[in-house]
Amino acid sequence: MWSSPRRIFSSCASGGARSSLFEHIKEGYSDKPDLDMQRICEHTDQVITELVNRKGDLGAVDVRAIISTWKRVQEVQREINELTERKKIISGQVRTLVEQQEKKDLSGLMAYKSLREEGKKIRVKLNKLYSQQSFLEEEYYCRALRLPNRTHPDVPIGDESQAKLVEMVGHKAEFEFKVQGHLEIGENLDIIRQRRLAHISGHRSYYLRGAGAQLQTALQNFALDFLQKRGFIPMVVPDILKGVVFEGCGMQPYAHRSQVYSLDPSRFPNLNLAGTGEVGIAGYFMDHAVNIKDLPVRTVCSSTCYRAETDTGREAWGLYRVHHFNKVEMFGVTADETGHESSQLLDEFLLLQKEIFSSLKLHFRVLDMPTQELGAPAFRKYDIEAWMPGRESYGEISSASNCTDYQSRRLNILYERNDGSFKYAHTVNATACAIPRTIIALLETHQTK
Repeated sequence: MWSSPRRIFSSCASGGARSSLFEHIKEGYSDKPDLDMQRICEHTDQVITELVNRKGDLGAVDVRAIISTWKRVQEVQREINELTERKKIISGQVRTLVEQQEKKDLSGLMAYKSLREEGKKIRVKLNKLYSQQSFLEEEYYCRALRLPNRTHPDVPIGDESQAKLVEMVGHKAEFEFKVQGHLEIGENLDIIRQRRLAHISGHRSYYLRGAGAQLQTALQNFALDFLQKRGFIPMVVPDILKGVVFEGCGMQPYAHRSQVYSLDPSRFPNLNLAGTGEVGIAGYFMDHAVNIKDLPVRTVCSSTCYRAETDTGREAWGLYRVHHFNKVEMFGVTADETGHESSQLLDEFLLLQKEIFSSLKLHFRVLDMPTQELGAPAFRKYDIEAWMPGRESYGEISSASNCTDYQSRRLNILYERNDGSFKYAHTVNATACAIPRTIIALLETHQTK
């Protein structure tokens, strides 16, 4: 199933905005990311429009600067190639003279002197070009790696209020008594504890006990069993990962400290706690190629997710927005032969999500998420929001994203075609069951007097 493509080791000068992925390249661990600059150059206006619609931290000026720098990188590389080729020719000519002449006579030959002098000048030029190349590559990658993915033409434009309703499943539960929230229900049943934890684990933490702990285990096992029966490969993944994997997935651990927990850099440099199992599985496929006959690969993992959530005061109590939670995650790797494989896998994952939540007898809606909700990696994203009677609102319980070749180009996830050539794979991820939010929906939907 596995094979490793040829590696290209590179070294770049340090400095500029910190990028774990660029540092990883600089240290020679992986190939240089092969970003789709042909599309960016040929469809610049479209790229800028999609960028503006996402409301990220890059704009039109950045796109044009990236293109300009990339073209300069190509020009320098061409000069290096030409001089390197000329250097080989000169070396060959010098070698021929050495073979034809006595060593004592070489120093008097004008042709020998001329070739040696030209070779010396070429070495000086190459050293300058290598230095220039390092600087330009750093400038290019540290900016270009922050570009988001393409956007599906049917994705709504705007913020979360512009999400398009795709489907409503089931009906809102009706009650003949005053509805309670999940925290009140959990405390009354003595299965959730969230109060008086400031001196133990801080804010936004919780305990599940008794039937609460059993419910978490049951939901995890239910989702895992459900997906394994449908051909998914179960995996256990690391919760602690290097920044390069986060960045390769489209997340910025250094830029978003309010969202990502990082270990003490003085003791454990460049290690972060994963906020989703997607990162761990993506790391598994990093720098490898899968044979096309084995695609699509469907994997599933259950992991603990850690999120700092320090930039929001919303949902201060309850299980909806917490620092740690368990989640069952689907992750798929597929080919890109027809251009439709990853869209089909996204639809498949969405159908599986709907089956899982329907079997739990939850009322939920499926939303086609707008541009400002896609993040950097998603080409298209669907959210599922369950009705939570205690909150009197819908709440997100899962999402499914088609990341096309965005992650694979950064993490070097490839597949080997029948003719022996390599091509970047497409990746798709989806939540099978985010445990705390599913518990909220279950307790509030199925509560009794």
